[in-house]
Amino acid sequence: MSGKTETPEAANASTGETPNDANGTVADAYRGNWVDRLAPAWTRPYLRLSRADRPIGTWLLLLPCYWSIALAASSTGGFIWWDLWLAIGASIGAFLMRGAGCTWNDITDRDIDAGVARTRSRPIPSGQVSTKQALAWAVIQSLISFAILLTFNTPAIILGIVSLGPVAIYPFAKRFTWWPQIFLGIAFNWGALLLWVAHTGSLSWPPVVLYFAGMAWTLFYDTIYAHQDKE
Repeated sequence: MSGKTETPEAANASTGETPNDANGTVADAYRGNWVDRLAPAWTRPYLRLSRADRPIGTWLLLLPCYWSIALAASSTGGFIWWDLWLAIGASIGAFLMRGAGCTWNDITDRDIDAGVARTRSRPIPSGQVSTKQALAWAVIQSLISFAILLTFNTPAIILGIVSLGPVAIYPFAKRFTWWPQIFLGIAFNWGALLLWVAHTGSLSWPPVVLYFAGMAWTLFYDTIYAHQDKE
């Protein structure tokens, strides 16, 4: 015996395994996040499916919405009270739809995730929830988001429904292209179009330019993120 006491982290490093304690902590979530510390135990797998323990993704989805509201307001003479609800609705919707999208991604990638060190501790491959439970959770989040969308004008509702296409396709993009980031950009920046339409009632060139600028931004940050899985 060497006389050394090996920590769990060191043991996992030597075996190639990913830390995942009895509480179901996800390997690539930062330690001490609010889900691990404060959420009731039974909710944690579902919140982890939604990446509630990593809120940066919600911001990446939400910021194009805020930019679009500001752009639309500046083009029509300033902010109106309706814009306050658009911002609130977009905030709630971004959290829920990011959660629904991540849940859907985990459902479709469950077999791949089981073989990747960074993702094998996620709720589905680690056995915290079943695929059916995860699917039900994705539907619940989507329906609440749809209820919020119904408070917007008709063109925005139609555009919101159309956005489900890119969301549904994105998890499969890595199976047929080397550039899945493009599909993420299409989905994650949709708010640039939707919130302009929710404010003005129609689409025009400024939000389209903003949309493609957001896609370029997504290509940048998601390419960096993708390099984490090279090994």
